[in-house]
Amino acid sequence: MSATPIPRTLALAMYGDMAVSTIDTMPPGRKKVSTFLCDESYRLRLNGFIKKQAEEGRQVYIVCPAIEELDEDDDEKGAALVDLCGKAIEALPLRYAVAYSEELSAAMPDVRVGCLHGRMSSKEKDSVMAAFERGEISVLVSTTVIEVGVNIPNATLMVIENADRFGLSQLHQLRGRVGRGQHKSWCILMSSSENEESLRRLRALCATNNGYEIAEFDLVQRGPGDFLSGSDATRQSGEVRFRIASQCEDRAMFETAFAEAAALIEADAMLCDAAHRPLKEALDAFLGSFHQNLT
Repeated sequence: MSATPIPRTLALAMYGDMAVSTIDTMPPGRKKVSTFLCDESYRLRLNGFIKKQAEEGRQVYIVCPAIEELDEDDDEKGAALVDLCGKAIEALPLRYAVAYSEELSAAMPDVRVGCLHGRMSSKEKDSVMAAFERGEISVLVSTTVIEVGVNIPNATLMVIENADRFGLSQLHQLRGRVGRGQHKSWCILMSSSENEESLRRLRALCATNNGYEIAEFDLVQRGPGDFLSGSDATRQSGEVRFRIASQCEDRAMFETAFAEAAALIEADAMLCDAAHRPLKEALDAFLGSFHQNLT
């Protein structure tokens, strides 16, 4: 299976193997979330905005990419980071949920700050979430454990630290935790990355709230993986290399090809007609080469 399931699913739909149903309206009661990309120069302004939301009775999520700093002997300590093209990129300092919640509590003593992460017991996590739902916690510093299954209409601000460390679809999912009530909502993507590929992804999220558009952009950037391309058929990301078409830019050509293929299969499924013999020979050669590479 591809390592990029959302782009792959979109690719399957584009191949004609899945039907596409487009929902072009927001769910009832949902509001668009204004999304901004900020670096550390906005930190003081962001802290003031967090405090203002809490003072107005609203609630805030702050998502960090890690629970706490890794031990020195951890195999992942200092592990090299690469961009979508496999090029090494600079490892920027991380925000850790446990330490950051303590820093916020000290910096904003009048704001009730909670912390939630995956190493907590189920009982502890349930207790923190229940307190947040009751409004007893104004700012919840968390890892991605709040990505799904959380519905707090009073939450109006989502801050994602080290946003360049998250996948595009995951960022969109996290953003969906706000904008669920009657109040205006925001999502702030914090990143000091200078990697242009990472910044392009984050700017794409700022530009739209449309999940389908985001999935399409993700497909263009990462590709669905390659399953029928000879010696590297296990390639799990990257564009499928067609000779005369691009999946994302030539959709009309793909749709025409699907229709022609369906008509051909209905008329001559086994390609027995003499006029179809060259196509059958080419197909047999291609599939034979593919199976040989797999074995």
